[in-house]
Amino acid sequence: MIVRIMGEGQVSLADSHLAELNKLDDELLSEMENGDGPGFRRTLQALLARVRDLGDPLPDDSLEPSELILPSPDATLEEVRELLSDDGLIPG
Repeated sequence: MIVRIMGEGQVSLADSHLAELNKLDDELLSEMENGDGPGFRRTLQALLARVRDLGDPLPDDSLEPSELILPSPDATLEEVRELLSDDGLIPG
């Protein structure tokens, strides 16, 4: 799966990591619903860090279609709300 972090680039991520990332995504969704700004910021940073750790960066000149687009690390709660689906940021 190709994942884009807005403002950073793309990584190739094995589907086997989705369960771990979904746990963080569920936590992020809960914090957003509860208006927990500090928790939201902490969990967003953790989610993006895991994607970076688990994924293999693609070259900057690579133009692969992204299957998943994640917000930038400095995205606001409102900006992330606009990206959400019923499943959160990560489907499944």
